[in-house]
Amino acid sequence: MTLRRLLPPRPGATLRLAAVALALAAGLTAAGGASAQQSTLDQIKQRGVLRCGVNTGLAGFSTPDSQGRWTGLDVDVCKAIAAAALGDAGKVHYAPLSAQQRLTALQSGEVDILSRNTTWSLSRDTQGMNFGPVVYYDGQGFMVPKALGVTSAKQLDGATVCVQTGTTTELNLADYFAANRMSFKPVVIESFDEVVAAFFSGRCDVFTTDGSQLASVRAVSAAAPDDYVILPEIISKEPLAPVVRHGDDQWFDIVKWTVYALLEAEEKGITAANVDEKKKSADPTVQRLLGVQPGMGQSLGLDDAWAYRAIKAVGNYGEVFERNVGKATPLRLERGLNALWTNGGLMYAPPVR
Repeated sequence: MTLRRLLPPRPGATLRLAAVALALAAGLTAAGGASAQQSTLDQIKQRGVLRCGVNTGLAGFSTPDSQGRWTGLDVDVCKAIAAAALGDAGKVHYAPLSAQQRLTALQSGEVDILSRNTTWSLSRDTQGMNFGPVVYYDGQGFMVPKALGVTSAKQLDGATVCVQTGTTTELNLADYFAANRMSFKPVVIESFDEVVAAFFSGRCDVFTTDGSQLASVRAVSAAAPDDYVILPEIISKEPLAPVVRHGDDQWFDIVKWTVYALLEAEEKGITAANVDEKKKSADPTVQRLLGVQPGMGQSLGLDDAWAYRAIKAVGNYGEVFERNVGKATPLRLERGLNALWTNGGLMYAPPVR
């Protein structure tokens, strides 16, 4: 058997192979970089749908019906953004997320936006997230059975309190009782639905969460809503706002200004019903907002009809509020801090110019 002699490579072959390998590596790196650098808006357009993280079910804010159709204040925010960015309020995939899942789902890219009654806080804002404008100014409160005979949170010393873990609610509860030199026995449960069930089954004297959630739970989950009282004390500031990831200022701007557009529309008397007529307005702000005067859309990377579509889809902020959580709904919530600044509230949009 004859062994073939191994010949040395031809002159220049090694260099050519190395060059090909480098070119291939550079090409793969460039392709990966281009994918990684694709903007959120481009990804959404390419996908054809906005992925919106919402509550698993909170009346007035985000709930699905028997057909899987979602409604609520937070849902309307998603619809408005989809209308502005994609031209169609129906192009939304709703991802129901628990309190424990929500922030991870946003940071991992599972959703494009979190519109899920999430409190804006320093620690969250500095850990890879940007909070848009507040869509509901809330505060933590307490609900008790009327039969308990309690009229103030200052009377809750020694009470058993149901609270959901993984929320700012749990921390606020401890702070409030410590500050008022009272003791309490916590019943800490991970699932919100299980917390609610525990309260109505009598496992605890008190249920604590955001005031809007207390109103929602009482209206929907209580067999006899009038048998339960929401105490007057508000023990925390809970500004609820949509959330996006750090690192994409364009997408952050689109989310911010879509919410601001709904606020500005209310201030200017623009509704879903009259938005077409309002395009004839001589008011320069209205003209800029509705795209009659061009330029605002280009600043966001959208066309000039972005705000018109959002308002046409869901109405102004006042319409969104009243339709979902207002006095004519089971929640019966007053505007309060969520009124426009011109009516004594905190809702205020920067100039559209």
